Amino acid sequence: MQIKNGNLYTQGCFFEPHDLIVSGDRITRIAPSGFDSNEEEVLDAAGCYVLPGFVDVHIHGADGADFCDDTSDHISTISNYLGKKGVTSFLGTTMAFSEEILNHIIDDALPHFNQEEGGAVLRGINMEGPFFAKSKKGAQAERYIIDPDFEMFERLMERSKNNIRLCDIAPELPGAVEFISRAAKQCAVSIAHTTATYEETKEGFAAGANHVTHLFNAMPPFAHRDPGVVGAALEDADYVELISDGIHIHPAMVRTVFQIFGADRVCLISDAMRATGKPNGEYTLGGQKVSMTDGKATLADGTIAGSATDLVECFRRAVHFGVPIEMAAKAATINPAKSVGLEKEIGSCSEGKRADLLILAQDLSVKAVLIGGKRIV
Repeated sequence: MQIKNGNLYTQGCFFEPHDLIVSGDRITRIAPSGFDSNEEEVLDAAGCYVLPGFVDVHIHGADGADFCDDTSDHISTISNYLGKKGVTSFLGTTMAFSEEILNHIIDDALPHFNQEEGGAVLRGINMEGPFFAKSKKGAQAERYIIDPDFEMFERLMERSKNNIRLCDIAPELPGAVEFISRAAKQCAVSIAHTTATYEETKEGFAAGANHVTHLFNAMPPFAHRDPGVVGAALEDADYVELISDGIHIHPAMVRTVFQIFGADRVCLISDAMRATGKPNGEYTLGGQKVSMTDGKATLADGTIAGSATDLVECFRRAVHFGVPIEMAAKAATINPAKSVGLEKEIGSCSEGKRADLLILAQDLSVKAVLIGGKRIV
């Protein structure tokens, strides 16, 4: 297949007129625009943006399904929904649960890791919980929240066949620093759901954490005399997650994060839950009842419970808020891929990488999606 006449998001993170040649599941050539490849199948992307498929490293569910469900088709439901939207890779994200429940979640996921099933590819697990501060639990169920237990983590990692790619932790908890130093040798470690001070967060980064989960949410505020987690992240974090749905973070702060952290460190995430793509109504997250009204999902006490916005829509909103499209694209593609060690296969349009591609019209609506070289939209 030749994808021609489009504005390709290049490795230099600019949109430039180039054609792509796709053979099998790989990008085999990047050619000058108008190149005659003699390919029988041609996709005309005139006037469109051609990007790598988006990578969501923090998503709980969509289209009525949750990654933690115990059903026969919940992962396929999420995968199919995301693929049609333009997300081509994702990490299934857990909640604070007991080890027994997490075992079941992992067992259900094992047959799906890195398998092409017609939608977004499940690339691993984001283990969000249960090692959190109870006072910053957000929508996590308090009854499951415990202090860091590395032996538990190690058993779960082994059970997952090393498919936990991101583990979240509050660094101020007893044993957290030692946990981070050991876990960071096996996966990325993220600061999350925390009351940590600036100094405690710096300790976590020094021990090996390199990531911050949904910046500003479920952590102390960023203050001029008490910089907290955000201040420490500015100095030490390789990556920070940002939910740009317009509900979790004010649009001005979305712009500010890109300005102060720069283009290379921000990862747009959806934090989407099962209400995404569904009508207003009652849903669940982590075993708790959630009400979703016009895109805002909350617990009974008003606590925000994930989002009801997919990653491509979060990208659109970031651009609408004033983030340059090149920066927003980087935060939805190569940055999240790098943050969890997937950049050799996905996250950029370069020869030899997987042909996971998203083609957007000028208004950023989806024109086409390819996963493993196969057009699904």
